Amino acid sequence: MTKKLRYKFIWITMSIITIMLCIIMSMIYFFTKINIENNSVHMLQNIAINPFLQRVPSELSDDVRLPYFILQINTQGEVIATGGGYYELSDENFLKNLVDATFSDSSRTGIIKAYNLRYYRLPTPLSQVLVYADISSEQATLNHLLRNCIFIGLICFVIFLVISFLLASWVVRPVDKAWEQQRRFIADASHELKTPLTVIMTNAELLLNPDYDKRNHITLSSSILVMSKQMRSLLEQMLELARTDSIQSNTIFSSVNFSQIISDAILPFEPVFFEKSLTLQTDITEHIMINGDASQLRQVLDILLDNATKYSCEKGNTWVSLHKRGKGHCLLTVANEGKEISTKDLQHLFKRFYRADQARSRTGSFGLGLSIAKSIVLRHKGKIWVESNHNINTFFVEYPLSERKFS
Repeated sequence: MTKKLRYKFIWITMSIITIMLCIIMSMIYFFTKINIENNSVHMLQNIAINPFLQRVPSELSDDVRLPYFILQINTQGEVIATGGGYYELSDENFLKNLVDATFSDSSRTGIIKAYNLRYYRLPTPLSQVLVYADISSEQATLNHLLRNCIFIGLICFVIFLVISFLLASWVVRPVDKAWEQQRRFIADASHELKTPLTVIMTNAELLLNPDYDKRNHITLSSSILVMSKQMRSLLEQMLELARTDSIQSNTIFSSVNFSQIISDAILPFEPVFFEKSLTLQTDITEHIMINGDASQLRQVLDILLDNATKYSCEKGNTWVSLHKRGKGHCLLTVANEGKEISTKDLQHLFKRFYRADQARSRTGSFGLGLSIAKSIVLRHKGKIWVESNHNINTFFVEYPLSERKFS
């Protein structure tokens, strides 16, 4: 799919560039041609005003750039005078044919292609002055310009083609990444669902066996119930992750008391920590205001505290703190005593379906919680990261402060 998208991008880009190159080169050629023709006509007009002014070829005025000659025609159409010094004008048949070709068109100026000449007619009371200029050099200049335009256009086309290939790869790279993430997500989700489904199907088939007694039926039914709850938990987390991904990033948040949200979110976890013989300590700075959605901000802390209950060592300590950081940010930290996370695992901990401790894969941990937390934090324009030192794993969450002051 991305390959077709890449080629489509190149095709559209090169079509636009080709059209633009054609327009630019055509305009260069057109305006150059118009300028050359206007200069040539202007030269003929100046010569026609003083047709028989003595001009030495080696001492031409600035506006005389082309070889020319002059004919003066009487009212009967006969040549009564010639001049210019650039041509041999003794051939009467040539002059007659030239005059006839000139008068075949009523325009004051034009081109006689048969002789490769441009003419200009200036009527006078008793005669007409015809000035002719050789346009061979003009045509050679325009032909040379046309070849250069084509050559430059082809070079530009090749250069832009190479750039388009590079740009296409760069533009499609996020799509490739998203597509790969989607395929990996589907594969991981299928893998996570496959095991409980297999257990459910196997136990269901065993339930149909009449040889099993009531006690075995209860065991098999309990196993099916446990696997079903596990599947439901996984599906709920996948739906939550999809929901956070689909929420528009430009949603308007309100100013909320983050300190109060953290304090309220900690309360339900206190009995959980107590039952597991874990210690929970808090240090919350009051009246910290940020912009956001209260339920989602609370969900981030729920995920981090849930991880702390699962991965803390026996009778370990967990610390939750919230303080201002600098002038414009606040920092939430959740640290717990537990097995140190390796450097390799730290790099992948926020990826979907990634678990640093694979042994806990069947305890309701699917590796989606931290992905959901990261999605929520990024949506709130914050940052989340983790550090692990001396058997203490610390999650950091930084949010920008709200401009509104708490009163």
